[in-house]
Amino acid sequence: MKKSCFAAIVILLLAANMANAQAISSAQIDSLTELTLKTFNVPGIAVAVIKDGKVIHAKGYGVQSLKTGKKVDENTLFGIASNSKAFTSAALGMLVDEGKLKWDDKVTDYIPEFKLYSPYVTDEFTIKDLLTHRSGLGLGAGDLMMFPDGSDFTKKDIIHNLRYLKAVSAFRTKYDYDNNLYIVAGEVVAKISGMIWEDFIEKRIMLPLHMTNSAASLSRLKDRSNAISPHAPVNGKVEAINFDWSETANAAGGIWTNITDMSKWIILQMNNGKYGEGLTQKLFSEAVHEEMWSQQTIIPIRTIAPYYSHFASYGLGFFLRDVKGYKHISHTGGLAGIVTQETMIPELKLGIIVFTNQQSGAAFTAITNTIMDSYIGVKSMDWVNLLHNRVVAGETNAKNITDGIWKDIDAQQKNNAVKPDISRFTGTYTDQWFGDVMISVKEGKSWFDSKRSPKLTGELLPYKGSTFIVKWNDRSMDADAYVMFSVDTDGKADGIKMKAISPLTDFSFDFQDLDFKRVK
Repeated sequence: MKKSCFAAIVILLLAANMANAQAISSAQIDSLTELTLKTFNVPGIAVAVIKDGKVIHAKGYGVQSLKTGKKVDENTLFGIASNSKAFTSAALGMLVDEGKLKWDDKVTDYIPEFKLYSPYVTDEFTIKDLLTHRSGLGLGAGDLMMFPDGSDFTKKDIIHNLRYLKAVSAFRTKYDYDNNLYIVAGEVVAKISGMIWEDFIEKRIMLPLHMTNSAASLSRLKDRSNAISPHAPVNGKVEAINFDWSETANAAGGIWTNITDMSKWIILQMNNGKYGEGLTQKLFSEAVHEEMWSQQTIIPIRTIAPYYSHFASYGLGFFLRDVKGYKHISHTGGLAGIVTQETMIPELKLGIIVFTNQQSGAAFTAITNTIMDSYIGVKSMDWVNLLHNRVVAGETNAKNITDGIWKDIDAQQKNNAVKPDISRFTGTYTDQWFGDVMISVKEGKSWFDSKRSPKLTGELLPYKGSTFIVKWNDRSMDADAYVMFSVDTDGKADGIKMKAISPLTDFSFDFQDLDFKRVK
């Protein structure tokens, strides 16, 4: 019995030594990241690796902005977008610990004006439901109220307008990612704590963890001299673009931080909510931490190499799955021109953070997977090449679709095809949750304008029948859309539906959820 125990210990020690021996070195991470910068045309990346409670690699690569050429370092600030969601879940968990609410409390107990598509769903909707993407609403439903930036929708408007969004599945039966319900969650934090969500995050979470350079929103950064600029392809060339985020949605994705500060958050998570010298202090209880890392909503998954994952789900602000037998905790975040990822393998006390200032998710995936593989014993894969091929295939498919449409439109213009009588379509149309859009003629061109979201403005080009294409003025959005008019018995337009053209358009451009009716 004693001999077999000793043998087992030896085997475990050998396995641990082998794992350590194969772990990727900092020099290899340098080479990997430099290759990733070039392959995916990303101006700047920051990478951190945390092992056994310590940061063993933290470094910046490339430049903060193509305009300035200033280098990225470990203190360069990035918008982490939806990686903010776990902070909102933690804030609510802290209030649970304090006995000020329960996960299964009804949302209407704290936000009486909260109302969804069904009286039953409204009455039964809990705090936990706000965080788990199982509302019955579709992917990104209502995101056009806060994306792109510049709209005049307030948090009060967004909460009121949720009642007009239609369900696409039964309540609590299907995963569909949602941002707006995290805005509601942020308002619950404010109602219970007596301080706005931004103050709570900074005072109750960032301050104790000494996340000294971080802020709950871009506008609250004390010093932006070491902050990135977002970048995106514009007419085929990557350029610095304007910041695009509505601060009404900070609880869903507003935090700005760097890999140095974010490492402290990752270490806290892998220590079950404990922090400080000797882990003597506690931000939230182990019970709350366990709830955040427990499966709440099932996500369909295929079991494929090299990770052979058998399950995927969403917890409270985190994605959960298994990789090669290990529990895998992660989340990503995406803003216009910025994408980020955090990953944890708790059994190995391993954390990986990758921040980028270009909207290429393949870049952070290539880096994260390569680092992770070296720790979990997966045979080395060329993730950079594999993902680059996938990106090229996806972009080629999208280009074929969009090029085909512009080719048809150009042919019509060159052949002097009979243009539809635009007077049949001009006028004001309204959608219950998005408000008014105007179809008009400006300097001889048909035009689309949103009243409440002014970035959604562009020329309206005839396509087929009563279907037009809107070409947005802001070419960084990659979100040109079909504008499909319905007509009455007199042949005059009485409604509009929309749909994004490119399969690569961000899901937050939820044009498909709009249902405009003519009002004049």
